[in-house]
Amino acid sequence: MAGIDRDTPIPTEIKLHQKSRLLELTYESGESHQLSCEFLRVFTPSAEARGHGPGQETLQTGKRTVEISRIEPVGTYALRLVFSDGHDSGLYSWDLLYNLGQHQEELWHDYLKQIESQELSRDVDTTSRPASGGSCGKH
Repeated sequence: MAGIDRDTPIPTEIKLHQKSRLLELTYESGESHQLSCEFLRVFTPSAEARGHGPGQETLQTGKRTVEISRIEPVGTYALRLVFSDGHDSGLYSWDLLYNLGQHQEELWHDYLKQIESQELSRDVDTTSRPASGGSCGKH
C-alpha cells in the first residue's frame, strides 16, 4: 500500500470524542492531533472521493455534522473509519493520519477556499450516498 513509511510515528492512543466529534491521536513523543470527523471525512483516502489519478477528485460537501460511527483497525498499518453518512471505504494509514495532523490548518484553509470558490456548502451534501444511520453517541 502506498504511503506506508516505516519512520512514521504510530499513535500510542486513539480516542474518539463523540460529543465534540473529534478523533484524538497521541504519539509516544507527547505530540497529539485532534482531527474533526468532518475534516477526516472531507479528506478521505477513498478512491470514490480521490479518483484514480490527478484531476479526478470529487470535492466533498455537506459534511459539517458527519460523525464517526465506528473505528476498525486494519492490520498494523491503518484504521477504517465508518461515518454516519454511510461512507466506509477509505483506509487511513498511520502515514496519512500523521500527515493530516501535521498539515491540518493549511489543508482546511484550502478546502474552505475551494468550497467558497465553487459556491458549495459544508451543510449541503452533493457528494455521498444517503445516510445509513449511526450516531456519535456520548463521550
